[in-house]
Amino acid sequence: MIGRLRGVLVEVGEGDCLIDCGGVGYVVVCGARTLQRLPAPGDEATLHVESQWSQDNGPRLYGFLTRDERRAFTQLLAIQGVGPKAALSVLDVLPPGELAQAVAREDKAAVGRANGVGPKLALRIVTELKDKPIGDGTFSPTAPGVHTEVAPPAPSITGEAVSALLGLGVPEANARRAVDHALMRLGDDADLSAVIRAGLQELGR
Repeated sequence: MIGRLRGVLVEVGEGDCLIDCGGVGYVVVCGARTLQRLPAPGDEATLHVESQWSQDNGPRLYGFLTRDERRAFTQLLAIQGVGPKAALSVLDVLPPGELAQAVAREDKAAVGRANGVGPKLALRIVTELKDKPIGDGTFSPTAPGVHTEVAPPAPSITGEAVSALLGLGVPEANARRAVDHALMRLGDDADLSAVIRAGLQELGR
């Protein structure tokens, strides 16, 4: 089973990309958020890969930029009614850290923003992911009848920057794209104010 691919990014399509690894071209299905964050064609790219097989489509590779994203994808697939397309849609609107926060808050509406995820499926996702580690967040089970406050993970720079842009009236999809591009330029260690400024610059291009 393929777990990671590193090679030259040949092309990026609407729902997948082609990576050349030593002369072999691999078609990797990715979510929109991952595709937007890939380097330019001709540059080297590394994807963490989850291999799936179905009778209809045969073998397929699903790619992610981080191990956390791949782990969250497999956790979502383990939930009844969640297929690869729905799992990718959830991660498009809620990266692992933000998904962990939504689960901690039992925020079904946040999960339901994903394409193809209705209210019932959103409730099932939140219910089944409760008390499970998602990304960097871990939730401890509570005894029956005992209410325990569980602190959600600290907000991510991505989430806070996107929220700031949303507060300025920027559509969510545009805000996420601008923040992702800003982080690619500045690096993950950039402070929040710098990311917001860079995101606004991206929107102005």
